[in-house]
Amino acid sequence: MTTTAPISNALTARRTIPALLAWLTCLCLALPLRAEPIDELAESLQIDAMIEVMRVEGMAYGAELAEEMIPGGSNSAWQELLDQIYDAEKMRTIVRQGFAEVIEDSDPAPLIAFFSSDLGQKIITLELEARRAMIDDAVEEAARQAYLEIKGSEDPRLDQLRRFVDVNDLLETNVTGALNASFRFYSGLVDGGGLQLAEGDILADVWSQEEETREDTREWLFAYLLLAYEPLEDEELEAYIALSETTQGKALNRALFAGFNAMYDEISYALGLAASRQMQQQDL
Repeated sequence: MTTTAPISNALTARRTIPALLAWLTCLCLALPLRAEPIDELAESLQIDAMIEVMRVEGMAYGAELAEEMIPGGSNSAWQELLDQIYDAEKMRTIVRQGFAEVIEDSDPAPLIAFFSSDLGQKIITLELEARRAMIDDAVEEAARQAYLEIKGSEDPRLDQLRRFVDVNDLLETNVTGALNASFRFYSGLVDGGGLQLAEGDILADVWSQEEETREDTREWLFAYLLLAYEPLEDEELEAYIALSETTQGKALNRALFAGFNAMYDEISYALGLAASRQMQQQDL
């Protein structure tokens, strides 16, 4: 549901060093959404607000990237690049296009009804608040620790979250998204001249990260979900799981992943390209 793609993107942005965010290359304009109900659904999901959170995450991660890869760290030129890269309107264009292309063949009415309700808006707000909070490293660490303390137990809430993750295929889909973004970042570095690697070598390096990425993804994912849904009653979370199991819920899940993963693929390549150019300029 709404947590699926955003979670993928958080892990890509903050946990996979090569999978960093931004784009400088030209972006095609998205086709206009053809159906007003799709706009209504996007609004009820507060997709624009999530993109704003992702922009903050990306800017913070871009600063971390500079410290790791660019001699001298971040500078005004790099910050200007990040501003261009994390342009909220460009991010929104890609997400909306990918989202609309997948969801347009599904009946959005049940989804609009759920997410426009008091419970639906409560869930969306909790997801956004947890995502914002976990930008703070201390909050993220505390959330991870809270998960580790009950990991492997029969805690009732953890059991609900396991079912939620399974129904939405959150773990494997997020791992795939993170690895794809990593590949795109490497490709940007190579195309920008900052790294010399054949495509086969890039693939080998990316796949060597698979298990580590999966474990980190699992920990982040459950930490986030525990934090976000802590205020929900069990029956409220059950209602969300039930929606996830419907045909419309599964279509929404695919649409969110399609939109946000397309955005992060573009961003990852462009940030790799930008980083490679900054590295070379510093070497001159």
